[in-house]
Amino acid sequence: MTANINQNPEQIARDKIDEMLREAGWLVQSKKKVDLSAGKGVAVREYQTDVGPADYVLFVDRKPVGIIEAKREDEGHRLTVVEEQSKSYAEAKLKYLNNDPLPFVYESTGTITRFTDYRDPKPRGRNVFSFHKPETIAEWLKKGQPLRERLLSIPALDETGLRPAQIVAINNLEHSFKKNKPKALIQMATGAGKTFTAATFIYRLLKHADAKRILFLVDTKNLGEQAEQEFMTFQPNDDNRKFTELYNVQRLTSSYIANDSQVCISTIQRLYSILKGEELDESAELENPEENTWLKKQMSKKKAVPVEYTPKVPIEQFDFIVIDECHRSIYNLWKQVLDYFDAFLIGLTATPDKRTFGFFNENVVSEYTYEESVTDGVNVPYDVYTIETEISQKGAVVESGWYIDKRDKLTRKKRWEQLDEDVNYQRNDLDKKVVNPSQIRNIIREYKKALKTTIYPNRVDENGDYEVPKTLVFAKTDSHADDIIKIIREEFDEGNDFCKKVTYKIDEDPKSVLNRFRNSYYPRIAVTVDMIATGTDVKPLEVLLFMRDVKSINYFEQMKGRGTRTINNDSLQLVTKTAKSKTHFVIVDAVGATKSKKTDSRPLERKQSVPMKDLLGAITMGHQDEDLFLSIANRLIRLEKQITDKEKDKLLEFSGGKNLKQITKELITAFDQDAIDEKAQLEIDKIPVQDQTPALIEDAKKEAQEQLILEASKTFNGELNEYLENVRKQHEQIIDSVNIDTVTKSEWETTSVDKAKEVVKDFTEYLEANKDEIKALSIFYNQPYNRRNITFKMIKDVMEKLQLEKPLLAPDYVWDAYATLEDVKSKQPKDELTALVSLIRRACGIDSELKAYDKTIDRNFQQWMLKQNAGQHNRFTPEQLDWLRMIKDHVVSSYHIEIDDLDYTPFDAKGGKGKMHQLFGNQMNDIINELNEVLAA
Repeated sequence: MTANINQNPEQIARDKIDEMLREAGWLVQSKKKVDLSAGKGVAVREYQTDVGPADYVLFVDRKPVGIIEAKREDEGHRLTVVEEQSKSYAEAKLKYLNNDPLPFVYESTGTITRFTDYRDPKPRGRNVFSFHKPETIAEWLKKGQPLRERLLSIPALDETGLRPAQIVAINNLEHSFKKNKPKALIQMATGAGKTFTAATFIYRLLKHADAKRILFLVDTKNLGEQAEQEFMTFQPNDDNRKFTELYNVQRLTSSYIANDSQVCISTIQRLYSILKGEELDESAELENPEENTWLKKQMSKKKAVPVEYTPKVPIEQFDFIVIDECHRSIYNLWKQVLDYFDAFLIGLTATPDKRTFGFFNENVVSEYTYEESVTDGVNVPYDVYTIETEISQKGAVVESGWYIDKRDKLTRKKRWEQLDEDVNYQRNDLDKKVVNPSQIRNIIREYKKALKTTIYPNRVDENGDYEVPKTLVFAKTDSHADDIIKIIREEFDEGNDFCKKVTYKIDEDPKSVLNRFRNSYYPRIAVTVDMIATGTDVKPLEVLLFMRDVKSINYFEQMKGRGTRTINNDSLQLVTKTAKSKTHFVIVDAVGATKSKKTDSRPLERKQSVPMKDLLGAITMGHQDEDLFLSIANRLIRLEKQITDKEKDKLLEFSGGKNLKQITKELITAFDQDAIDEKAQLEIDKIPVQDQTPALIEDAKKEAQEQLILEASKTFNGELNEYLENVRKQHEQIIDSVNIDTVTKSEWETTSVDKAKEVVKDFTEYLEANKDEIKALSIFYNQPYNRRNITFKMIKDVMEKLQLEKPLLAPDYVWDAYATLEDVKSKQPKDELTALVSLIRRACGIDSELKAYDKTIDRNFQQWMLKQNAGQHNRFTPEQLDWLRMIKDHVVSSYHIEIDDLDYTPFDAKGGKGKMHQLFGNQMNDIINELNEVLAA
């Protein structure tokens, strides 16, 4: 230990503060050796003021700018009380100087540091990780107004091109900034334009609040690239240049942050590694932190190494940090990254949980739910179609004596083996312990059939071929995905391009496959495990096929969000020719994912990357680490569900008679504070009350925990460890080609029927409510004789009003709702307006069942012709018949015909009004009036 290390608490705090100041670029000087020219920033200890000596006075460019009030570490909880004292020093006159009050004031113990900028409109102290650099303070002074004052003068938002929810989010967020609230949460449904909203308010902060640099933080490389694209295409309302022409946007791919970058896009993993001074392997950015192998490696350390001050990335590097998908990237290891920076934090998520609300101080500036987004027409709703098979529900038994294949999960190498005992497997064993190709095949076969008959039956092209809608399949593992792809290609009788795997582990560039899936005709079906389960836009998606279940409610909502995106009709038809519009998407649930119980609790295991044998070895050798105990407990909880009764009995021989549930409970109890307190209390109660000192109580608790730890750890021994390691090893999968599966259920989920009833009810009520206001509806409901006068423009007016006020009630979607509830024999008309007339006629009771209006006109025309010819053989000449059919076809597309219409296409090419008069003479007007009336009947 060097001689200049101080020993008392105050001096220890000063040593820490000195070190922090030096790291931030300050020269620390004693009052006896002051040299203000020695550097840009000088911190002078014990500088005399007219109210006594200040612990530190900060000088920048030889001018006093701030003070630091130092306290010993155990006074950290009192720093807010110290503010008055530090303010009095800041307002005092410094010896030899006639200074104004100093604006920048810190209180610090060397462990906790608070900072107040007294130039702010309502100065409010805040915790900071360290001190700001002298260069930063010089820059602040040069700008004049502080950031929090500049935020007050942000002009009103130009709402052009923004959705109502985006307007609310931006206005409320800016109001939150003006109130100097350090954290804000924007909850906005997937597909509602969170990134566009962020680009809008970031642009405004840069332009109107003169923000220096803003960080857009993501947790996967994929999301970072997507955000970069959004900034590249974003064009503000008040400038004809793109965002990237106005401001420098840098997506971090190394530890270098450019001085001139105004928006930085980074994964939180990369930023953590920068603050740790480590290089980051790019593979660490591919998956979100909950799945990340690099994270697992960090977590496997006895204690996650905390971030330390990094001079090249000071705490003031960013004025604002926008955290995308913040519901999964603000906890544990990653929270340190956010705590490091002195910045406003803005969270973006579609699926917050309780912890998210807590982290953002319950300052939710915008709540825009999926249901609201659907009502507004921003997102599309979904229906659920269920496919169940016998084996999916109940599992099966492969009887002893059968020869079966066994396959290595990783290498997929097979070997042939005769079973010497029955293998009984349950639904949860599928695609883990056992693969049943028939089970996968029956689901895929039934999906293909349901597509053509029920889900999207009208997708037949001009050649009579069925066009499969863009489908995303969620698989359990890479191995499972391979099995699904092979069977999809076989069952759909298609080549390799038809169905592709989209994961980070494929040989092809996953981004290239994803782009083709999004923008090209092929692939029609993509199979993924995690890569595009969250955060990735694939707007033409119309079906999500769940062949894996998920227990996390947030993750499930994110997965569902892949299908919610709206897309304009032209863009959809570029990749799916037979689709008219995307009015909804369909979840095909083959595993009960929509019904299974979901949770938002944190995972118990923290040392996921450590092999089981290493964990067991560590506890046997006496390590007493909470993470270690919880990790083993989690592995044993899983193992308990997997092993057979025979294996459970065998385990008792090695564990001293304890079963896995008992062992697990002991491991968790050893670090359960309630259990420790309860056990300690039994000993405390034995001590006379007058002798129960705090030290004795603390000792009793320590002793109680040590006993619980010993009780839990002494169970483990070499034999038990070896048995646990061997019994959990099931690297091989049994390929059950013996049991042939059958489909037991293939139908719309009851919720879809309820939803269909709701849609029909909404449509009918909307028509009723508007029947007196909209001319066409008034005629349909109240003036049956006038139906012959309904024009194309009237129907178009109904459609436009419907699209504006009730975008959900698109004719496609309402037609599908009727088809779910009743036996609709007619195919939906290709023309949207014709479909709308059909629906109006059904809703207001003209037709007792839903019929295509163009077919109704055809039938009415045929009946009229029969009557015309009754008793008069061939009343009309072939040429007259051609004209009558042309009139009928015109009414099909325009709902009504006027005499003047005869001067236009297609009549003008045949001689127009004059020719018809020549053919029909004085009957011309009567025939036109009669056809208008009869065809509209």
